[in-house]
Amino acid sequence: MRYLPLTPDDRSAMLAAVGAASIDDLFVDVPAEARLDGPITGLPGHASELAVERHMAALARQNRAAGDGPFFLGAGAYRHHVPASVDHLIQRGEFLTAYTPYQPEIAQGTLQMLFEFQTQVARLFGTDVANASMYDGSTACWEAIVMARRITKRGKALLSTGLHPHYRSVARTMAKYTGDQLVDGDPTLEAGTDWAVLAAAVDTDTSCVVVQYPDILGRIDDMSALAAACQAAGALLIAVVTEPVALGLIKSPGEMGADIVVGEGQAIGVGLQFGGPYVGLFACKTKYVRQMPGRLCGETVDANGKRGFVLTLSTREQHIRREKATSNICTNAGLCALAFSIHMTLLGEAGLRQLAGINHGRARVAAAELAQVPGVSVVNSGFFNEFTLRLPVDARATVHKLAEKGVLGGVSLGRLYPDNDALANGLVVAVTETATEEDIAAFAAALKEVLA
Repeated sequence: MRYLPLTPDDRSAMLAAVGAASIDDLFVDVPAEARLDGPITGLPGHASELAVERHMAALARQNRAAGDGPFFLGAGAYRHHVPASVDHLIQRGEFLTAYTPYQPEIAQGTLQMLFEFQTQVARLFGTDVANASMYDGSTACWEAIVMARRITKRGKALLSTGLHPHYRSVARTMAKYTGDQLVDGDPTLEAGTDWAVLAAAVDTDTSCVVVQYPDILGRIDDMSALAAACQAAGALLIAVVTEPVALGLIKSPGEMGADIVVGEGQAIGVGLQFGGPYVGLFACKTKYVRQMPGRLCGETVDANGKRGFVLTLSTREQHIRREKATSNICTNAGLCALAFSIHMTLLGEAGLRQLAGINHGRARVAAAELAQVPGVSVVNSGFFNEFTLRLPVDARATVHKLAEKGVLGGVSLGRLYPDNDALANGLVVAVTETATEEDIAAFAAALKEVLA
């Protein structure tokens, strides 16, 4: 049953107030080819609840779960083992809410969790302060770009070719409405990053440089020289981390001079979940904290001198004058942030380093075995748990052939960059602690067979 509380006169009055002749006028920015001009074809007009349940169950059975066999997908979303205690704890009554509470001070447990979450993210990224999370990594990346514009009063952002293409796409979409100039391009199947080129390109019009660490091909580089170049030109360096487990083994972006560090926290505590919901991470230097979007939880004492937690800084439009807001982001993926924080707490610093070591060790084994397959080579000179293979044929067809043999063998660059033939033979492979020696051997054997 549809809920339509407004009368036709109500809707007419609202349309008149915004200057629209009809409801259709509100959707003029949606391309015509993306709009329906009638009912969806191929669907029955109605069906019983039982029939719909059976149909949907049959469709679900066509899915292949990540745990059903060898799994080597990554490229921004990673399969890690999440302890059962994480799911148990996030379902407790005092925690089971999707968002930050709107009357926060009465929810001390949630605020304390967010305070601890912020501390964990700041330590992980090597920064001074972190917020109470964003929706996901891609939107956090864009928020960092517009934050840099507010700080520098400049409108040109240099995006590394190694930035995830989905993150770049989100930035392009949003820049249409802000006027920011984005300078970007596709990566090449080479071992080195484009960071030296970016450092040379920074000028007095540059608001920020955005790099991914490790990047979309799994490459790792030292950003210290790039950070120095940005600082000399008055620009900011933004580092994007899509695989936070890597920071258990490699130097943090903050240690190398990054001004803002953002990323995706899904790899810790949050399952793959068919693409979401995930949890965006956002951190920066203290001097930029008032330009940071979202919410910041702080520690204080109450009237009786007891420890308490409050929303210290909340620069969203619902809390202050709209024109003064840094972002229209109204909340955060609080439950996913809780899952991240619980998993990180269970690991501890030593556990995170151990987990990172296992990931790197298994990735090295996999890279060595896969490189023995005739015609296959590893692009990277260094990597954490993700690397790129150069195949002798189009990787997209190879991925499908591997899937037919029960191996989910990576993400083809042709899928990520469909208009760039130079990347068609690239295959991004992620190897986490969930990949066994038997899985790696099965992958190598299947790859050798499909390329024969």
